[in-house]
Amino acid sequence: MNQDYERYTDADHRMWQQLFERQMQQLPRIASQAYLDGIAKVGFVPDHIPHFERETNPALRALTGWEVYVVPGLIPHREFYTHLYNCQFPASSWLRKPEQIDYLEEPDMFHDTFGHVPLLSNEAFCAFMAHLSEVALKHIDQEEILQRISRLYWYTVEFGLIREKGALKIYGGGIISSSGESRYCLCDDVPKIDFDLALVLDTPYHIDRFQDHYFVISSYEQLYESVTGIEPLLEAHLSTGINH
Repeated sequence: MNQDYERYTDADHRMWQQLFERQMQQLPRIASQAYLDGIAKVGFVPDHIPHFERETNPALRALTGWEVYVVPGLIPHREFYTHLYNCQFPASSWLRKPEQIDYLEEPDMFHDTFGHVPLLSNEAFCAFMAHLSEVALKHIDQEEILQRISRLYWYTVEFGLIREKGALKIYGGGIISSSGESRYCLCDDVPKIDFDLALVLDTPYHIDRFQDHYFVISSYEQLYESVTGIEPLLEAHLSTGINH
């Protein structure tokens, strides 16, 4: 598939601008510096939807060797992790309508692109994604293992927090692209748990509401180093046959 950029209407570009500007009113105070730096590095601006082939992918390829790869929507695990293994981040090209501004049943282009792409300018984060996809493809026919790997992806890439200079910051794309969850996740009464790989793999998640808790990493290097030790934990799960 391609982005088919010419099909975007003026209303689509206005929606992108509205979403972009709404988030940028709060993200400079609460988002990871690596993400904020990434917005400029990949060339995101409020006045038009990013053009993947002309703007976004040339910038990403020069930074980390990654690129955005257009998909129709949610795709099977094998296809998804194969793209990640090949340094291609799957992204939808359709954009939500005004009546969907605060809730979508599946991710749109704003979530996939604004939420995730800026952090693909960070080499340690990209190394984590590449290694995680390699492990996932190794176990692609083992549903229970994939479920545990999905938990790691969910609690980091989608809904992760990071501690920077003593302050909690957002880096997960599911939070970054959500106005409401950006505020909610940092509330004092919402549990924050120091990242522990074994605990993350054992912790189920839900997709239909804000998260009950969030895991906090200390650096993107910690994230990458943790996944290099994932195999023994997965093998232990297989040997015990425990299904949480």
